[in-house]
Amino acid sequence: MKRFMLYAAILLTASSMCATTPAKTASKTTVAKKVEVYYFHFTRRCETCKAVEAESKKAIEALYPAQVKSGQVSFTSINLDDKSSKATAAKCKAEGQSLLIISGNKRIDITDKGFMYALSNPDKLKAAIKTEVDNRLK
Repeated sequence: MKRFMLYAAILLTASSMCATTPAKTASKTTVAKKVEVYYFHFTRRCETCKAVEAESKKAIEALYPAQVKSGQVSFTSINLDDKSSKATAAKCKAEGQSLLIISGNKRIDITDKGFMYALSNPDKLKAAIKTEVDNRLK
């Protein structure tokens, strides 16, 4: 009899949890997600550094024109040598040159792809950006 009561309690708890889950999911989908792409750099930059910025910005503008216009997706280049950038760098946990995609509390670092592909294969960088931004917009 004790086992029956235990199973009944577990079953009731599980069914009540399932009943509340769809309501939570439905409310989350109504909120528009914001995706911010940041390129952190220093004042002195090489050609690759400049290409990471240019190609990333170009990719965001080409892939998400409507979202950029509405403010749902943004690209920001930040010079780490400027004192005014310290707060943003701290918020994004950027300590050096980096290409970051941030949405809510998710932080995706694609710096390696930026520096690997910006000059040699910009389409691969664009694809990497698209994959990560699309995943955040879902």
